[in-house]
Amino acid sequence: MPPKNRQSERRPARPVTITAVVDPVAALASENLDDNLYLYDTNIAAGSTGFGTPELHSRVRKGDTLLWNVIPLECETYVALTDVEIDPRIAEPTREVYPGTDIAYWTAEVKQDLTEPLPYRLSFLLGTVSTPFTPNARPALAGPANEGKEGR
Repeated sequence: MPPKNRQSERRPARPVTITAVVDPVAALASENLDDNLYLYDTNIAAGSTGFGTPELHSRVRKGDTLLWNVIPLECETYVALTDVEIDPRIAEPTREVYPGTDIAYWTAEVKQDLTEPLPYRLSFLLGTVSTPFTPNARPALAGPANEGKEGR
């Protein structure tokens, strides 16, 4: 029997949803999004870290589909994710809208595996302020935690 090809042992690409939970009232009052932004993803099993902080490191690999969305803590205050800035060699986010709504989200496919964390920047509109809020803290995409142990 021929030896197994490591490439064939890799699990198929999967969707990774990255959700930004924003406290818009506190962010507007303090003019500080860093202390009022909580990021989560659906990939904790693959080793994502930094849950509940603005410096989430999402574990991804080539072929994964990323989906960024936002949830406001205060449902009566407007919050929208207006931009996802990331190295276009790794992913090219595009803005989409859920059918029949004005609710936007961003999606991209990971173009290559990562060996080092790749920081990216998120920008949001809050309330009636026309200038986007961009946190100083930077979330990142990161490569697989233990590629050799995957699939076991």
